[in-house]
Amino acid sequence: MTTDATSTPTPSAFDTIEHLRNIAIIAHVDHGKTTLVDKLLKETQAIPDHRDLGERILDSNDIERERGLTILAKNISILYRDVKINVIDTPGHADFGGEVERVLQMADGVLLLVDAAEGPMPQTRFVLRKAFQRELLPIVVINKVDRPDARIEEVVDEVGVLFLELATEFGLDENEAFGGRGILDYPIVLASAKEGWAGRELEENSEGMRPLLDTILDEVPAPRGNVDAPLQLQITTLDYSDYLGRIGIGRITAGKINVGDQVLVSGRSGERTANIKDLFVFDKLGRTAAKEATTGDICAFSGIDKVEIGDTLTDPEAPNPLPILEVDRPTISMVFYVNDSPLAGRDGTYLTSRHLRARLFKELESNIALRVEDTDEAGAYKVSGRGTLHLGVLIENMRREGYEFQVGKPQVIFREENGKKTEPIEFLVCQVPDAFAGKVIEALGNRRAEMLKYESNGTRTQLEFNVPSRGLIGTGSRLLNLTQGEAIIFHSFLAYEPHRGDIPKRGQGVMMASESGQAMGYALFQLKDRGPMFITPGTPVYEGMIVGEHCKDNDIAVNVCKEKKLTNIRAAGSDKNILLSPPRQMSIEEALEYIADDELLEITPETFRLRKRLLLERDRRKAARGV
Repeated sequence: MTTDATSTPTPSAFDTIEHLRNIAIIAHVDHGKTTLVDKLLKETQAIPDHRDLGERILDSNDIERERGLTILAKNISILYRDVKINVIDTPGHADFGGEVERVLQMADGVLLLVDAAEGPMPQTRFVLRKAFQRELLPIVVINKVDRPDARIEEVVDEVGVLFLELATEFGLDENEAFGGRGILDYPIVLASAKEGWAGRELEENSEGMRPLLDTILDEVPAPRGNVDAPLQLQITTLDYSDYLGRIGIGRITAGKINVGDQVLVSGRSGERTANIKDLFVFDKLGRTAAKEATTGDICAFSGIDKVEIGDTLTDPEAPNPLPILEVDRPTISMVFYVNDSPLAGRDGTYLTSRHLRARLFKELESNIALRVEDTDEAGAYKVSGRGTLHLGVLIENMRREGYEFQVGKPQVIFREENGKKTEPIEFLVCQVPDAFAGKVIEALGNRRAEMLKYESNGTRTQLEFNVPSRGLIGTGSRLLNLTQGEAIIFHSFLAYEPHRGDIPKRGQGVMMASESGQAMGYALFQLKDRGPMFITPGTPVYEGMIVGEHCKDNDIAVNVCKEKKLTNIRAAGSDKNILLSPPRQMSIEEALEYIADDELLEITPETFRLRKRLLLERDRRKAARGV
């Protein structure tokens, strides 16, 4: 066999496990993970030179491209030195930890990417903890070493401290943490994914990404397993094809699988037998039909209806199912309602409770970190997830599919432990200019946060806190306002701890429309001193719709449909030019954090609106009196 990276081995080259490597790439958001995968694909010529697929090739989802973050885990394979490397690209945000937990089941090692300037961040710790739980061998990649503010030596030390902290947390022996290898004996590769090079030393930048690929082959162990044992394959990802139906994806832990095989499907729904209709293995950016797949490889199959994530395919004559996948439980919940606003039905295709319920329960098939429950209220469903971003992406996907609905304010999920009420606590890192550090500390202190670290480099200050999840809801936009938009905020779930007491609610009230109609520039101009507006002239409004934020702590009803009365008398300079400030723009996640308990967020394919739960003023007054 040749040893050139561009060679194309024959299928027989992969008949043995030694010619396979399974590796996952984990990192904090925006540390260059997807860009690194792009360069690995190009280095191994998995993408022909004549094809230009742009940047961030694996971010195929529209929301991923728009937001610049990985939401869904993806599988690809590359060929290097006659070895097939299955690469698993994982999400970096803690809200999508359910994706990370299940796809790590397919890996034997991980590439941990760390920004050479930012160093380890909250999500770095989160994804690395998942790798430690699986005892996956790590390769540390210090990325973006060509940044002007890179601090390579300090970041290497910080990564070492993180490894030692996690070793202590998991009770690992520092000298024999990973199969006899010391906890700090991991290889370190310096890289610039953007420029397309990597090396064990900073000067080694002339060989492209080959030094990193060599390190993967040398350090990541080949898959372990018995090819002659009965079949054992656990499903970790689902896909769907209009031609093939549901497609299951997973790694073969033992044995082999062939097209036409009868298998026993074991999982949450019990046991049943089925036949494999089609079989695929991963090849570069796609999948290739195969007649057989063997131990250690990652494959996809079709022909089994209602297969679920966590199910195990095994030999009917010698069943040996794996334990069903378990992931961390949700920490945030909100209620989804059928849209009953006066503007309902103008934009959407799917409007009824039947449509809403079917779509939410369908999401459970592939999103195992999500929970959906029926409620006592007609047309209302409780949805629980890992954070507002997790639920916000679900909402965004649904609105793009043509659904109209409403959601309530996110609520944290409390637990009862040893007779005491506990709540989710998050680890928060906030980087701000030195001048704003005091304001940030004061604001978070009011939200029951405990400061763990205060560190300044003379220009910016890094603050670390333990803060209740309740305290973070609605805090992000406030911190950005306090720091004139210069705060950099990261947080991830830490643990459940005793309840920390009441937290102040939103400091400002809102302005609600008192009439239905169309917002007029004249009316908005008259209200400009009352607070920032959320709408522009010409926006359709209805009674009870929130149109702006009141400068005081109480809610007021305002008429934004009021027009200037015309007369026959005109005088020079009697009419003022209407100059309006730009309205406050919010994302769906920001709107979810902004609304109060008595408010809803109305979602349509074209827009989203904030509204009061009770639209009529008389109904709100009765509710305030407890009538």
